[in-house]
Amino acid sequence: SVLSRYENQITILSDYLEEFPETDEPVWILGRQHHLNTDKSKLLLDISARLWFTYRRKFSPIGGTGPSSDAGWGCMLRCGQMMLAQALICRHLGRDWQWEKHKKQPEEYHRILRCFLDRKDCCYSIHQMAQMGVGEGKSIGEWFGPNTVAQVLKKLALFDEWNSLAVYVSMDNTVVIEDIKKMCWSPAQSSGVAHSSAHLHRSALGQNKNAAGLGPGWKPLLLIIPLRLGINHINPVYIDAFKECFKMPQSLGALGGKPNNAYYFIGFLGNELIYLDPHTTQSFVDSEENGTVDDKSFHCQQAPHRMKIMNLDPSVALGFFCKEECDFDNWCSLVQKEILKQQSLRMFELVQKHPPHWPPFIPPTKPEVTTTGAELIESTDKLFELEEEFEILSV
Repeated sequence: SVLSRYENQITILSDYLEEFPETDEPVWILGRQHHLNTDKSKLLLDISARLWFTYRRKFSPIGGTGPSSDAGWGCMLRCGQMMLAQALICRHLGRDWQWEKHKKQPEEYHRILRCFLDRKDCCYSIHQMAQMGVGEGKSIGEWFGPNTVAQVLKKLALFDEWNSLAVYVSMDNTVVIEDIKKMCWSPAQSSGVAHSSAHLHRSALGQNKNAAGLGPGWKPLLLIIPLRLGINHINPVYIDAFKECFKMPQSLGALGGKPNNAYYFIGFLGNELIYLDPHTTQSFVDSEENGTVDDKSFHCQQAPHRMKIMNLDPSVALGFFCKEECDFDNWCSLVQKEILKQQSLRMFELVQKHPPHWPPFIPPTKPEVTTTGAELIESTDKLFELEEEFEILSV
């Protein structure tokens, strides 16, 4: 029966195989290489396993009186959700985990999905992201850019003790190794209330928080690098380095697209980028009483879209996930070897020490409150209070 379900899924996907050209060139998807001539089915199953977040309608109004659909404005938020979801899949299930329609999935998978449901009490919901974006100067219903989404995810992650991610968003096209290691090695008790209240309070997921059982040690790293790869169009000098990022085993792809049209880029074939498109409006889906989620609408079961790299808007954000310190060390070596080896314009810089002319780096910690992020930002007034606390912490 497993084989029959597998073949069923291939049959669904095979209708779209013609969209890929006949070529000997490899396809790269989030650090994995596929060959169209020999394993088209594996390629498409790999793509369909990624969580796919799209516009939704008929969810509870954002902020109580705001929009009940994000159609037309939430595409970059959905792309940010997809990148983060890929990090959580790698964190809990591994990069090689595969999704299969109708197959029973592990509890961690449903727990990851519940993080992104369109409800104000889910830690990475459209509600949370839109309201946290107000602190980044974005009105609810306004389109986000890649950097804004990165900043919002960085703030929301402070309230997410189950996944216990360290989110580093690079500044000025520069990744500082010293700062990342300082942040990822911060002891779990760096936020006293966050640690001591772990067993006393419920998370946005409705389950006891224990920071996934992690004590002091390396916190899994979500590294986001916002970049400007040109002025009005992408500069061709960056193309090879940009493509190289999708080959890295730590790759979470890239956020970007065209003006006011965001896509989640997961790989490339030749000089075409492969992406998941959030511009489909589906109905709101909630979790069942037993905590599972009807997940069919969260996986794209068609061959993905492609676009020429030269049509890409130059404003992008690269994503990488490093579960262990050795993953980050390996990423640094790959960057030195594959990204920085060229003598022409560099896509970004990787430096060992914190630049002396920058403000001191202080790893962000959860504000000392005993509520979840969801409860904190139910009203605009509380949101601004929260924003002030973040400003103090980041000085």
